Amino acid sequence: MNMHTQIAKSIAEALNSELSVNEIQNLLEKPKNLDLGDVAFPCFTLAKKLRKAPHNIASDIKNKLNCDLIQEVQVVGGYVNIFYQQPTITQQVLSQIVKEKNLYGTQQEPKGNVVLDFSSPNIAKPFSMGHLRSTVIGNALANIAEKNGYKAIRINHLGDWGTQFGKLIVAYRKWGDQQTIEAAPIEELLKIYVKFHEEAEQDDTLNEQARTAFKALEDGDKETLALWQWFRDESLEEFKTIYQLLGIDFDSFAGEAFYNDKMAAVVKELEEKDLLVKSDGAYVVEINNMPPCLITKTDGATLYATRDLAAAFYRQQQYDPKKIFYVVGNEQSLHFNQLFKVIEKMGNDWSKDLQHVPFGMILKDGKKMSTRKGKIVLLADVLTEAIATAKQNIEVKNPNLMDKESVAHQVGVGAVIFNDLKNDRLHDIEFSIEQMMNFEGETGPYIQYTYARISSLLEKADEQNYEVSSETLGEQGWPVILLLEQFPKVIANAFEQADPSQIAKYALQLARLFNKYYAQNKVLVDDSQRTSRLAFCQCVSIVLKESLTLLGIAAPNKM
Repeated sequence: MNMHTQIAKSIAEALNSELSVNEIQNLLEKPKNLDLGDVAFPCFTLAKKLRKAPHNIASDIKNKLNCDLIQEVQVVGGYVNIFYQQPTITQQVLSQIVKEKNLYGTQQEPKGNVVLDFSSPNIAKPFSMGHLRSTVIGNALANIAEKNGYKAIRINHLGDWGTQFGKLIVAYRKWGDQQTIEAAPIEELLKIYVKFHEEAEQDDTLNEQARTAFKALEDGDKETLALWQWFRDESLEEFKTIYQLLGIDFDSFAGEAFYNDKMAAVVKELEEKDLLVKSDGAYVVEINNMPPCLITKTDGATLYATRDLAAAFYRQQQYDPKKIFYVVGNEQSLHFNQLFKVIEKMGNDWSKDLQHVPFGMILKDGKKMSTRKGKIVLLADVLTEAIATAKQNIEVKNPNLMDKESVAHQVGVGAVIFNDLKNDRLHDIEFSIEQMMNFEGETGPYIQYTYARISSLLEKADEQNYEVSSETLGEQGWPVILLLEQFPKVIANAFEQADPSQIAKYALQLARLFNKYYAQNKVLVDDSQRTSRLAFCQCVSIVLKESLTLLGIAAPNKM
């Protein structure tokens, strides 16, 4: 039971259970500064219910509060301001982290499977900065799910089917060269794809040829299918080098094409349940307060939603998940709302376990990045530049560092990932290479550097066991203890709200508070509190490293 729960329980008892422990927990506030206590309970919402002034309610609670964690209680206006027993809590928090190490905050009891559909780049198109968000948010969310006791199944739902392949096949037959493409697959495929769109603006017959080519692909024409398979294999190899750079693995690369033979059963079930309605040359499922969901065209051609329905049913049968997260941009919100409603109308109560995790776009000069016109920034280029910048920094600040290449990789890639994850996922982010490469302030390298600094300190101390005592760590140490105690709750909240930025913001705050402590306290001084201070430093390093790990970022011991 964490401190907030214990305090809430004590307040509930003092109030004779007028509010539940959960309601009280939701009302607890963190005062603006520590002079007003460590936690405050506002009594204003109780005034009407108890027909008493908030100040009087606060005084009654103060007189009845009984909890070992509390050192002092003050009534200020309608607030109960509570000051914790610092020695007791310091010892409790540090002892738990020293004992559990990187398992601190981990839910040990298995909770079942969670499926995450994320990244999902389009075959034969470059892995641009636009794909970064889904990739790193999805991976972090998978790590956070595992920390919360779930088995995360990471699925890369590749964009490997659709009319664009008709365009690409026509473009390849007209302007493609096998050797050139084998030398630089995606770069060359992009060139001919962009050329197709430029030429099609002048010559509309190209679009007709593309439709014919895609129909041949759907009908299983051997030559067309072989070309498609080649495009897919070459692209996937190139994507895997990006995933390797980012340190991300997937359990499945089953993309859109995988569901080609699984859609007929879904359409049949919709027909049997009388859910299909003919409308404007298509079959749709009507949904209250939303546009109808398009299932097939009258010629039988299936649509985007049909494929996602087939995927949802397949994943449900295959993995029996407690939850399926779709980490896809917020411009797809209507599509997913329709999808989940159709599944619900089909009589499946597991539709409530499906969740769209939307996010804002990465903008360049205020506009969405587009592949059609070739205006893109390649993620591989950004990562390469970030690693090179990190290496330059190392050469200047620590030229004798061992394993420079590896550390530069960890720092450069970490900078790019953190720059994304520190932002609220619903916000659009303006692409700025300068901001990503800024290694001071609110950045991944700032947290990595704080971790490396503590690692060097502990190495210098050269002690095997750090004894945790009940002595307090002073004015700068106490806010850090309070923050360390919150880590398990932050992990739980990040999962419940599908929001990795909570971990990123937490790690930044912890690094800042520790650096403030370190600036004013000599850790290695040989006195009675030395081992306590070292235990404290070790605990901060454990939680910082674990925070970075959850975000998919490495923590180098030296920088």
